[in-house]
Amino acid sequence: MENLQGESLPVDYIPILIQLGVAVAFGVFAIVSTHLLGPKVRTESKLESFESGVKVIGNARQPFSIKYFLVALLFVVFDVEVIFMYPWAVNFREFGVEGLIEMFIFMGMLLLGFIYVIKKKALDWD
Repeated sequence: MENLQGESLPVDYIPILIQLGVAVAFGVFAIVSTHLLGPKVRTESKLESFESGVKVIGNARQPFSIKYFLVALLFVVFDVEVIFMYPWAVNFREFGVEGLIEMFIFMGMLLLGFIYVIKKKALDWD
């Protein structure tokens, strides 16, 4: 419902609140029902941690190489840069030649960053 000035009223948000209530109720219902209806057998093998079928050996708090973090951060940076290409691809006809030149500049900067990463050997696992 909108008034004559085109403004939305608080009553317009009722469907959103109903959907939010249904989502929360379903989540609570799913958690409670699995707790009440699920099996109650607790054995030692069920209570120990599961690491993809591999037996846990040693302490999980041991240090490991910073290369994992570096590769993850580089993946996020390049992934976000690729995400910026989708809106351009959808509207590239509207942007014309100017938009094409801007995308070439963007891709060139992306390529320079990738070349820098390779020159610094940030992706080597040695």
